[in-house]
Amino acid sequence: MSNSVYVVAGEISGDIHGAELMEALSEQWDVVHFRGLGGPLMKSVCEDVVDWVDDAAVMGFWEVLKRYRWFKERFDQVLAEILAWKPSVLLLVDYPGFNLRLAKAVSQQLPETKIVHYVAPQVWAWNQKRIPKIVQTHDLLLCLFPFEVDLFESQGLRSRCVGHPLVDELEEKRIDVRPDPTMVGLFPGSRDREVSKLFPVMLESVKILHHRYPKVRFYVAAASNQVEVILRKSLSESGVAEGLVHIQSGGSQELMQRVGCGVVASGTATLEAAYYGMPYCLVYQLAWPSYLLARQIVKVPYIGLINILAGRELVEEFVQSEANSYQVSQWLSRHLARPSLRESLRKDLLETASQLGGRGVHRRAAQEIISLF
Repeated sequence: MSNSVYVVAGEISGDIHGAELMEALSEQWDVVHFRGLGGPLMKSVCEDVVDWVDDAAVMGFWEVLKRYRWFKERFDQVLAEILAWKPSVLLLVDYPGFNLRLAKAVSQQLPETKIVHYVAPQVWAWNQKRIPKIVQTHDLLLCLFPFEVDLFESQGLRSRCVGHPLVDELEEKRIDVRPDPTMVGLFPGSRDREVSKLFPVMLESVKILHHRYPKVRFYVAAASNQVEVILRKSLSESGVAEGLVHIQSGGSQELMQRVGCGVVASGTATLEAAYYGMPYCLVYQLAWPSYLLARQIVKVPYIGLINILAGRELVEEFVQSEANSYQVSQWLSRHLARPSLRESLRKDLLETASQLGGRGVHRRAAQEIISLF
């Protein structure tokens, strides 16, 4: 029997997880065909996947609203292709704003297609009233954390905790190295807009710190070629002394293990840093309309997932106007000056990150999908 899977991922992290899961399904199912939307890694697994992540990875309600027509056109195209192909499985990888709407449309028009969401939508953070709607449209929810299973299964949706896919990826990138306290990592994100907002703040912090810590050097790992162009342009316009900030292409996970501490934009990188025990502060900026709307919707007290898992502000969060060069440089200065402070935070991060589970996440996820048939 030939199995067909239509996959949709809309961000760089989703592209990584989607590609790994596609490979795991290919290994465990005799014959499987893929189509869908994702990024370069998913396309490398199957040529029938369209690479759209550079355009689709938009963060914030206001930013999405400004591109509503473009997203509406993509949505209609994807839905038409799914209805024509009639896949065995619609596999949705994170990206809830787009994917939950797609799940609703497909469940109404193709009831025989199994709908699976990999990375449970974080409705526990922003709108638990949406859970009954997800129950109606989905056949399987693949969760990253145990508490999510209880939340969704109590409503009648088949849910399984497979662990966090980052664990496999990060273990493969682990190196034997001692962190260098004279190295500071700057991780301004993977989206063009957030990098353009946050990296200049980080560079201003560098200028402040250089006077007090002249031997410290700063390192940045560009998430993509496009991001690297933005980083280098921003650095050239910043007035930062030559040789003080080093920009490299990729390699953020290795860099997290080499530096003594860092500054990280909210997102997947905050979990990566915590997993490696890199002491860091979190910075976050959205367009003000999006942020004000989010404050009305989000029901949890923290932005960083590691803080949500810890149940306290383990990692200091600098949000919106607080994400400025003064706050960031003060945090870095304290942690550069006090090794005991860095070590205490490192231990707390490692302990909290242990909740992310063990290796073999994608194999477990693939087995759960296959068990639907």
